[in-house]
Amino acid sequence: MTAPALILASTSRYRRELLERLQVPFAVEAPGVDETPLPAGETPAALAQRLALQKAHAVAQRHPTAVVIGSDQVADLNGQAIGKPLTHERAVQQLRAMSGHSVVFQTAVAVVRQASGIAEVRLSPVVVRFRGLSDTEIENYLRREQPYDCAGSAKSEGLGITLLHSVQSSDPTALIGLPLTTVCELMRLAGLDPLTDGVAGEVSANPHPSLIGRGT
Repeated sequence: MTAPALILASTSRYRRELLERLQVPFAVEAPGVDETPLPAGETPAALAQRLALQKAHAVAQRHPTAVVIGSDQVADLNGQAIGKPLTHERAVQQLRAMSGHSVVFQTAVAVVRQASGIAEVRLSPVVVRFRGLSDTEIENYLRREQPYDCAGSAKSEGLGITLLHSVQSSDPTALIGLPLTTVCELMRLAGLDPLTDGVAGEVSANPHPSLIGRGT
């Protein structure tokens, strides 16, 4: 029996590289979802889960028999959602605010297989304690790493690790943006096992897009 196609609903090269670790063929497709928080006090955790599920649903509507993965990450500083800074000035503000504090990186992943009626979302929070950071450290880090596409300006898989005092997580890949232990659980739930289904079905999604930054 042919395994269902696997699609990553994301333009993030970081998530693509993480999913490649499972050695299951997959395509990628941009979900085209508006990531603006809801105006009525949406929490960072709720925002991450909503966007992850919306991204997966958006692509699943175009490929109903495929297993579609959507993910989103929002940094949570005392209940305040902190997203991608996009600019140097905003990144400086974010890191100054997080200096010496604990931040919860709310990483959500969703899997949708529309033809089977499967739509599940899970949250993998990561508690990060930042060191007390000087303005010189912040400037040096930003100039060298330029993490303007990373939630909270924290590119932990790069030089951002030097900013941190501690990391508490059940999955080290969650902080990068795609918790693979949860992904595996949800894939199996949708009928696709990374260890037994080595070849995914064909889809029309672009398997080799031009990807810049973490994206959506």
